[in-house]
Amino acid sequence: MDVQLTNPIYKIVGQAADELGVRAFAVGGVVRDYFLQRHCTDIDFVCVGNGIELAKAAARLVGHNTEVHVFKNFGTASFHYRNGDENLQIEFVGARRESYHFESRKPVVTDGTLEDDQNRRDFTINAMAVSVNADSFGMLVDPFGGIQDLDKGIIKTPLEPGITFSDDPLRMMRAIRFATQLGFNIEPETFAAIRQYADRIKIVSAERITTELNKILLSPVPSIGFRLLMDARLLPIIMPDLAKMKGVDTVGQRGHKDNFFHTLKVLDNVAENSDDLWLRWTALLHDIGKPACKRYDEKLGWTFHGHEAKGSHMVKRIFTSLKLPLDAKMKYVEKLVMLHMRPIVLSEDIVTDSAVRRLLFEAGDDIEDLMTLCEADITSRNEQKVKRHLANFQLVRQKLKELEEKDHIRNFQPPISGEDIMKTFNLTPCREIGIIKDAIKDAILDGVIPNERESAWKMMMEEAQKLGLTPVEGC
Repeated sequence: MDVQLTNPIYKIVGQAADELGVRAFAVGGVVRDYFLQRHCTDIDFVCVGNGIELAKAAARLVGHNTEVHVFKNFGTASFHYRNGDENLQIEFVGARRESYHFESRKPVVTDGTLEDDQNRRDFTINAMAVSVNADSFGMLVDPFGGIQDLDKGIIKTPLEPGITFSDDPLRMMRAIRFATQLGFNIEPETFAAIRQYADRIKIVSAERITTELNKILLSPVPSIGFRLLMDARLLPIIMPDLAKMKGVDTVGQRGHKDNFFHTLKVLDNVAENSDDLWLRWTALLHDIGKPACKRYDEKLGWTFHGHEAKGSHMVKRIFTSLKLPLDAKMKYVEKLVMLHMRPIVLSEDIVTDSAVRRLLFEAGDDIEDLMTLCEADITSRNEQKVKRHLANFQLVRQKLKELEEKDHIRNFQPPISGEDIMKTFNLTPCREIGIIKDAIKDAILDGVIPNERESAWKMMMEEAQKLGLTPVEGC
């Protein structure tokens, strides 16, 4: 079978390979994506020879002072190549044979043949190669039936799966990630090997695991990946807090919903409406505090009081363990986990201006994301209940819009500052300043006074008088 390689870079690399007298092939993801008709911006080339020399020779043919980045320790090189509006990352490596030590996923690498290189690939669909030499340009080399597995929608290892996963346990995560991204099934023997060698994931760095988790989260239906991670026995190792959510406790005839599967439904709902990675992380963790807060009450049944606060406090520990960023992105997830019950409570009750102002004040610019999360969180099988909640959410949204336009509460800063109070009453930092500021803030959020300086100043004077404070002469 011949592959129609139209991008000029293939002929360029082929010419460079012919000049060096080596065989070169496009390999891996770019070949897979060609048959899946998916756009690919990373093109990998393997040559039976020195990959770094091939990269330099190809860069000379590209011209334009193309800079080659060499990674000598890995025997690889790369450069950027622009073709029209496309900006491609072109990578080169020499064909290699790999062997592994049990306690590490870092291989001992030696030079090898194309066959050796294809043997070391993770899955059959990633082990296909296409020649770029002039005498065989476009010829497909597919020793493991990758084309057939693409047609069947199957993730399968080229060699015995136990060896593949024991050698490099990250491939277990990659199998699940590809199955999630592509909507493929993992071949039964391959999946059985993942379950058998799940414990080997412990030798993989958190950063590598999290890279795969992020790709799963950004997939069209991310729940597929988390179901597979649970079934493969990987989730209790890499995210034990999430795994603890699975299962239903009952007392008599009274049980609660399975919070793990509820979470996956919320995650998919969010994925339908947002491609933001951190909102998807929020959906995954929004009920993470429920196992710790689960209680049974004879009158109320199962309760999870305070799970939003507990879950918000757990976010930093989870982010730390997964080596996720501990910056504004984490703060965003903490905040939305903490607030995710607030719009739901509003949707079940009378929507008061005061409650909506407070929600807008606390959510700030993230209010739209919070509303998206909360609407996704309505997963009841009772269609009437879902319709009622969603209709009430529309009322909440309308109130949010009206009050923001009128009162400018989003990212609200009180019109009277602590410095104003200190200067007016000749104070150093003290609790009275906080009391006055909180009184003004609450009055504005409750609609008692407008969000303006004159009204706030008057209230400052009234509250100061209650506290026995006297203004400096002239203030």
